[in-house]
Amino acid sequence: MQRIDPNTFNTLQPEWSHWHFSAERGGLMTRTLVFADFAQAFGFMAQVAVMAEKRNHHPEWFNVYNRVDITLTTHDAQGLSQRDLDLARCIDAVFAGRPQAMSP
Repeated sequence: MQRIDPNTFNTLQPEWSHWHFSAERGGLMTRTLVFADFAQAFGFMAQVAVMAEKRNHHPEWFNVYNRVDITLTTHDAQGLSQRDLDLARCIDAVFAGRPQAMSP
């Protein structure tokens, strides 16, 4: 798996306006999502977990009540890879389909 050069993050940003890119750990992207309540946040995580498992690419995430913080990076590539961008697209699609979800 080829790592995305952290110097290209600025060129990615327009397409990924809801994600924050960092050169930390060789490259990663993060997003915070806020839901109406814990059940919606957990339901979202369950949907993403199924997709991530099918892709054998799993997010690092943290959940407190209605908030889900997601970090994507590819450990095998020691940084951000196309697998992260693909999973981010899936995450964005699931989030967009949840009517009571909101972005902070």
